[in-house]
Amino acid sequence: QVQLVESGGGLVQAGGSLRLSCAISERTFSSYCVGWFRQAPGKEREFVAAISTSGESIYYAPSMEGRFSVSRDNAKNTVSLQMNSLKSEDTAVYYCAALKTDVYYYTPQHSYEYNLWGQGTQVTVSS
Repeated sequence: QVQLVESGGGLVQAGGSLRLSCAISERTFSSYCVGWFRQAPGKEREFVAAISTSGESIYYAPSMEGRFSVSRDNAKNTVSLQMNSLKSEDTAVYYCAALKTDVYYYTPQHSYEYNLWGQGTQVTVSS
C-alpha cells in the first residue's frame, strides 16, 4: 500500500522559512504527480502547489507564488515544499497528496483529483 508521510512542520516566526518534505513509499514514484494542500482551523482545505511526474510542470496557488517553491527528487521518492517569508495566515496543517498518472505535465489543483494523502504536518507562524 502506498503511503505518504509529511515532515518538516513546526513553529516559526513571521518572515521565517520552513521546508516540508513528503516521502512516498512507492517504487514507481516517478509516475505520481504530487500536490500540496493546507487546511487552517475552521477553513476548507486549500490548494498550495502541484508538481508533475517529471517535475517540469509546476503550478502554484496565486497567493503562494513567489514565496513557496515545490520540487521533487525521484531518486529519493520525495517532494519538498520550501516556504519563505511566512505569514501568520500560512498557519495550517499541510498535506501532500499523490495521483498516479500517465500525463507527464498533469498538475491537479483540486483535492478530489488525488487519491492518496498523507497525515499532514502542522505549520504555525507566530506574528
